[in-house]
Amino acid sequence: MRKDNWLISRDEFLTPVDSLLDRFFNEAVPAFGQDFGVEFFGNNSYPKVDVKDYDDKITIEAEIPGLAREDVSVDLEAQVLTITGGKREVKDDEGARYIRKELKRSSFKRSFKLGDNMNVKKIQADFDNGLLLVTVPKREKDEPKKVKIL
Repeated sequence: MRKDNWLISRDEFLTPVDSLLDRFFNEAVPAFGQDFGVEFFGNNSYPKVDVKDYDDKITIEAEIPGLAREDVSVDLEAQVLTITGGKREVKDDEGARYIRKELKRSSFKRSFKLGDNMNVKKIQADFDNGLLLVTVPKREKDEPKKVKIL
C-alpha cells in the first residue's frame, strides 16, 4: 500500500498518457517521423520539449530552469541535434531532511535526429530566462524539372 493511500504520482499518470500518445502518432501518422526525420517523442526525457512543425521550419522549445546561457549548449553532428546542460552546484542544507526531492540537478543530454529536408546550416538557438528555442529551417522543395523531349 502506498504511503499517501489515495494519490497517484505524476509519473504513474503521465507514463500511460505518454505511451498512448506515442502509439497514436506511430500508428495514426506513421510517416510523420519519416517525413521530418526527427525523433520527436521521448518518454521520461529531460528537458521536456515542445516540438512544432511549420511549413518552413520546425522549432524545439525546451524549459531549462535554473541554468544560465553558458550552462547550455546546442550541437550538431552527423544530422543529430543535441541539447546539453551543465550540472548545477547545490549546497547541502545541514539539518534538512527531504520529504520530497523532484528538482533535477544533474547534467543532461537530449538528441534529435534531423532528416535530409532540414537546412542544418541555418539552425538558430535562443536562450532567455530558462527557455531554449531552437529553430531548424526546412530546405526548399525542389521544383519538378521538365525534360525536353527531342
